[in-house]
Amino acid sequence: MTDQDNSTINASLSPLPDRVGVDGLEDKWRTEWDGDGTYHFDIPRDGNGEPDRKAVYSIDTPPPTVSGSLHVGHVFSYTHTDVIARYERMKGKHVFYPMGWDDNGLPTERRVQNYYGVRVDTSLKYDPDFKPPFEGTQGKKLDARDQVPVSRKNFVELCERLTKEDEKLFEELWRSLGMSIDWRQTYNTIGKMPQRVAQKAFLRNLARGEAYQKDAPGLWDVTFQTAVAQAELESREYDGFYHRIAFRFEDGTPLYIETTRPELLPACGALIANPDDERYQKYFGEYVYSPLFKVKVPVLAHPAAEMDKGAGIAMCCTFGDQTDIEWWRDLSLPTRPIIQRNGRIIADVPDWITDESGKAIFEEMESKTTFSARKVVVDYLRESGDLDGEPKPTKRMTNFYEKGDKPLEIVTSRQWYIKNGGTDMKLRAELLERGKELQFHPDFMRVRYENWVNGLNGDWLISRQRFFGVPFPLWYPIDANGETDYNHPITPSEDRLPIDPTNDTPEGFSEDQRDVPGGFTAEQDIMDTWATSSLTPQIVTHWEEPDQGSKDLFKATFPMDLRPQGQDIIRTWLFSTVDRAQLENKCLPWEHAALSGWILDPDHKKMSKSKGNVVVPKEPIDKYGADAVRYWAASAKLGLDATYDEGQMKIGRRLAIKLLNATKFALAIGREDENHHVGSAANIAWNPADVTEPLDRAVMKRLASVVREATASMDAYEHSKALETIETFFWQFCDDYIELVKNRAYGTADSTDQPPSEAAVKSARTTLGLGLEAFARLFAPYLPFATEEVWHWMHAGEGSVHTAAWPTADLYKAAAADADPNTLIWAGKALAELRGLKSQAKVSMKTPILKATLNASEAGKKAVESSLIDIAEAGKVTGPLTVALDESSDTSDGDITVKVSDSELGEPPAKKPKN
Repeated sequence: MTDQDNSTINASLSPLPDRVGVDGLEDKWRTEWDGDGTYHFDIPRDGNGEPDRKAVYSIDTPPPTVSGSLHVGHVFSYTHTDVIARYERMKGKHVFYPMGWDDNGLPTERRVQNYYGVRVDTSLKYDPDFKPPFEGTQGKKLDARDQVPVSRKNFVELCERLTKEDEKLFEELWRSLGMSIDWRQTYNTIGKMPQRVAQKAFLRNLARGEAYQKDAPGLWDVTFQTAVAQAELESREYDGFYHRIAFRFEDGTPLYIETTRPELLPACGALIANPDDERYQKYFGEYVYSPLFKVKVPVLAHPAAEMDKGAGIAMCCTFGDQTDIEWWRDLSLPTRPIIQRNGRIIADVPDWITDESGKAIFEEMESKTTFSARKVVVDYLRESGDLDGEPKPTKRMTNFYEKGDKPLEIVTSRQWYIKNGGTDMKLRAELLERGKELQFHPDFMRVRYENWVNGLNGDWLISRQRFFGVPFPLWYPIDANGETDYNHPITPSEDRLPIDPTNDTPEGFSEDQRDVPGGFTAEQDIMDTWATSSLTPQIVTHWEEPDQGSKDLFKATFPMDLRPQGQDIIRTWLFSTVDRAQLENKCLPWEHAALSGWILDPDHKKMSKSKGNVVVPKEPIDKYGADAVRYWAASAKLGLDATYDEGQMKIGRRLAIKLLNATKFALAIGREDENHHVGSAANIAWNPADVTEPLDRAVMKRLASVVREATASMDAYEHSKALETIETFFWQFCDDYIELVKNRAYGTADSTDQPPSEAAVKSARTTLGLGLEAFARLFAPYLPFATEEVWHWMHAGEGSVHTAAWPTADLYKAAAADADPNTLIWAGKALAELRGLKSQAKVSMKTPILKATLNASEAGKKAVESSLIDIAEAGKVTGPLTVALDESSDTSDGDITVKVSDSELGEPPAKKPKN
């Protein structure tokens, strides 16, 4: 087994395969890892038998949304996490690396609707014998009104059924990619324990006054029929028209405003201009009448009015946009909503419209979409003369729900909120301070967090008018008159959680009191999916679970070490998790946050299912192998976007194959029989003291440096930099060092009469063994399958490379003594120049060189001379090979140059006849 403490690596060599390759390694080692429990996490204990938190590295792994399939973008970011997990495990940590599935929320509901061809009708009762009309995406062909209506409970059962099937496919993908996850540690966000955690946390937020409900204007998606939080917004360009419209004073004098939403004229409560706008200062405090509807509204001042936008004066309607809400609150304007939750105009003329002609016009707008109502209003404005010119085309930025395709409306409704610093400045300051404590990788992502917190304009809306999710654990009393008292919610005791208030009854009530005067009614809304996902650190560490095992797990893993995630959900997942931990635990949920970039298609566009430009991960894994795909992913830096590049995967496959071939070559030396078959198992010790030759010591010197640099990079969460360091030296080791010492390692001399000494042979073999054993460990986080294969050639029956120690520099530094690490570079350059002679002459590399002189600087001359025998053997120099000082070879700029002069080639070897 590897033992760096006594400066010797003891190897137990296994018989080597006749042929090597990467194909088949995934299945082979996955089976071994599962059988051996290689990645199982067991709670470490200290000397007192208590959970040892210092010995644990815990990861808050992102639970991917279960909505049909994963794409290579997921492979990209999850590989980054796995590289970190494997490294920390090799550093001696007990790695807690669970996997979850985010299976609640809109994506799952949409998939279930399309897959089974169903929709929810809350008036229907549960049918235990219900069978969906479809089993597959044929249901997608149905219009929503043609989907079969089912009860809420039936729909939830279908969601649970389909997500279980999807989760099996997801797990298989992660296993095929070599994720070092403990598959005993899994959860889904709709499971009983996550529901219990989410409901318990909410009840405690409620008890502390951090959760509250209110009737307020909020963003509403008319397609999904649900409220939308600030963090879920996307600002998109939207085609529209500017309409120049006349409001009129009592005497008929016009005051023109410009609007893209004339259908909101009936909802107008005031005209607003900037207090510094000299054009309108004389009108402040006066009244005008709205066109068509003749509603009297004031002209008021507010500093948020933009003087250079449109006419500089705008109508404030309830509600057209977020600015309307701000003006409405600040100026105590009347509430005049006309848009319903379905996006259509209300069906009754509002009482503030008293003009008979205005009433008639509104009746034509009733129940229409905003688009159709706009046409009615514009036609009447033309007819009345209140439209100044024709509407002018424009493009405007407007808010969309990130999953929606229609602009959001603003409607007033009762919703639940959790404080997040949007209204509580003390909490905002605390969250900003937490952001300073958190280690962001890369650090420049920190500003995104800070900008988001500073830009919050309201608390976190967490209620959703959907069906598949975590229910709010609440009921409300109904008074004797049948009115629901929302101000005094009924809560369950924590020991009853999780509950579904639509099925369960509150303490002190019976089921026959549901929805009747004097009884109770259930909260129908569910929690936003982020309200559950924001608690993943508490869920995976079993926060406040009653059994002793859960209590010990929490002590051993919380606060966690790492949150890996995408850069695009800093404002949603990262921030909301920090918020919940601050409210509940008064600490950061983790010490580090690793932010991955996006995957771009060949046209440099972000890969996404909605754009139809995704690549299914199975395709490149089947084509190039898991190690190759991992290599492509791990080559990218955290925080930066990367292009899907099969060329990189080809390089990764070549790297894995080279590691296999190079290791087999080195281990086979001295173990081949007369028929060149690899011999039986053997035990061997690679002792640094046996490295005696200058070239070998130079390799050890460089290897020590590589180990130090790679370790520092990994500790700084710069896995791609570490990979580049390791890979660069590996290719130099293979292309230069192995070629230079091949004959010496075999103990043969093709070009000279004097065979190498026994000590020189042992030095070469020890260097090869130490080097390739180190590369197996250094590459292990990146190429888990190929490295496991070569490790077992070197350490048969002694465990996995993935539980072996990460190499340390001291062993190789000891072997290097006072060597110059540039010796390998000089020797490699010299060999390349000698081979270049043959390339220029277009002869075989086996052609002997009868004589040659190598010219180098003073430093180079010494290095080349120390490796001259190896250079001559590798270059097939059969005659005199001398080294001359070349003063013109200036290495002050770091360039290492060797030139060849006075050379003579011999006769190329005869070509073997073809069979």
